Amino acid sequence: MSTEKNKAKEKILVIKLGALGDFIQASGPMKAIRGHHIDAHITLLTTKPYANLGKKCGYFDDIWVDTKPRLFDLKSWRALRQRLKNGAFKRVYDLQNNDRTSFYLRLLPKKTEWVGAAKGASHRNSSPDRTKGSSFDGHAQTLKIGGIDTVEIDDLSWMHGHIEQFDLKRPYVLIAGGSAPDRKEKRWSAEKYGRLARMLHGLGFQPVLLGTMAELDVNLAIRKICPQVLDLTAKTSLNDIPALAREAAAAIGNDTGPMHMIAPTGCPSCVIFSRHSNPKRHAPLGNNVTIIYREELSTLEPEDIFKTLDLTPEHDILKKTVH
Repeated sequence: MSTEKNKAKEKILVIKLGALGDFIQASGPMKAIRGHHIDAHITLLTTKPYANLGKKCGYFDDIWVDTKPRLFDLKSWRALRQRLKNGAFKRVYDLQNNDRTSFYLRLLPKKTEWVGAAKGASHRNSSPDRTKGSSFDGHAQTLKIGGIDTVEIDDLSWMHGHIEQFDLKRPYVLIAGGSAPDRKEKRWSAEKYGRLARMLHGLGFQPVLLGTMAELDVNLAIRKICPQVLDLTAKTSLNDIPALAREAAAAIGNDTGPMHMIAPTGCPSCVIFSRHSNPKRHAPLGNNVTIIYREELSTLEPEDIFKTLDLTPEHDILKKTVH
């Protein structure tokens, strides 16, 4: 393609800075933006942890990493302003919608279209309903204002892992027993996860533990109760998680990032919530997701999980194999 044609392309900026679960929920809206502006040059502005996901999804032509300048870092603010100006964007889709990105609107030329919740946006979603449901629902509402009517959950089929490296014994069930280190109140007890893993093994499932080093203590406690687990703590990449989910009989976990990457694949997913997190706003999205809610997680027993997922030896889930 000639240089002249490249210059003539419509330029679009999408802003999504984090976090992991929110980024995954935004991938469907990102795909819809790509489909709507099929011939445009689309840039993603994100933070370093999510730049690789932005590249892999295939929805963007360019990735910019936002260093998120501090308030009095005038040099960095001037550089960001110049970069945005030089980008010559016709339209910006704000999928972050926070105070920082609202300020970014002020750094752009006034003629730039802005689709988002920021005051002064040309296509502003000021409805109180925007934040009543999931971030995905809010994005869908906002994109509709910008002329994009169809937004679907992204099944993450673009995320390919290397799960052949793991000692998987099918059928297996994924367990995500952790959470962000600063939100440990969202965790169901490791002791009950251990009992659940032991029951799964007794029915012929291989329990597979997911997590980072932040979940090491949780997974060690589960493994003490059920030594037969496959412990993948700190052994999986982000791309491995959806790949594992596509082959899994089921997945069980707390309100945590990995469950947001498992649910969109269609894996039967049971996600545990308590009063410390609102499932209406934060539940993982997918066509086979069951939410178990207890005000106090201490009242939830492993048997309740089995009743919810119907994990019995006769269930078809046991027949799932890899082709």
